[in-house]
Amino acid sequence: MNKVYFFATCLGSLAMQEAVLNAIRLLRREGVEVIFKKNQTCCGQPAFNSGYFKESKEIALHNIRQFKGDYPIVVPSGSCAGMMSSDYLELFKGDSCWNEVNEFSQRVIELSQYLDEILNVEYEDKGAEIKVAWHSNCHALRVQKSIQASKNLIKRLKNVQLLPLEFEEECCGFGGTFSVKEPEISNAMALQKVKDIQGTGAQFLISGDGGCLLNIQGTMQRLGVDVKGVHLYDFLWKRLEGESL
Repeated sequence: MNKVYFFATCLGSLAMQEAVLNAIRLLRREGVEVIFKKNQTCCGQPAFNSGYFKESKEIALHNIRQFKGDYPIVVPSGSCAGMMSSDYLELFKGDSCWNEVNEFSQRVIELSQYLDEILNVEYEDKGAEIKVAWHSNCHALRVQKSIQASKNLIKRLKNVQLLPLEFEEECCGFGGTFSVKEPEISNAMALQKVKDIQGTGAQFLISGDGGCLLNIQGTMQRLGVDVKGVHLYDFLWKRLEGESL
């Protein structure tokens, strides 16, 4: 039996608990034993992006020392996975504990990559025919490079039509602390993203990143747009179980 550590992420624990549970269910469905370390915490990306490198190192080392051993560390977010697999290496460059950090970072993998590339899952779609659009989170796209794996999982669902966004790779305006520091610019970016989504005729907007999803879905709700935002791992699980979205 395969064994993995599971890193839930901050937003997963605070705002998207069902997506976290469904992510774990998707792993267990494939016979994977999931190990959850209760003392895990934020990956440190908000502090890192804001220039608090000393504090980021303290957070990173706390997490690194939670996940000892050889098991993969599966993360249901390309943003957090990118921070842990790539940005940690930059953060600790030249540090005496770099080897420890590198060993940890090499084991980090985004959940869609694990399901698609490692397990090569087979999915039976039990839902009705629908049209969906996909938002590519910046960090997942450019750092973790997990977008193709996420799309591959959606394409395994025979009754789901994945419609392309014209500006799929454009930032939605969330950007972690950016949306707080530059709210007017962030809102303008979110409005442009929503306009693009509306233009596809999709019924659902899927994303593998909680922050982007909260930002886009919140904007759509304020505008009264009849498109529902769904986290990738909620979407996959419900399609496999035949549950309504």
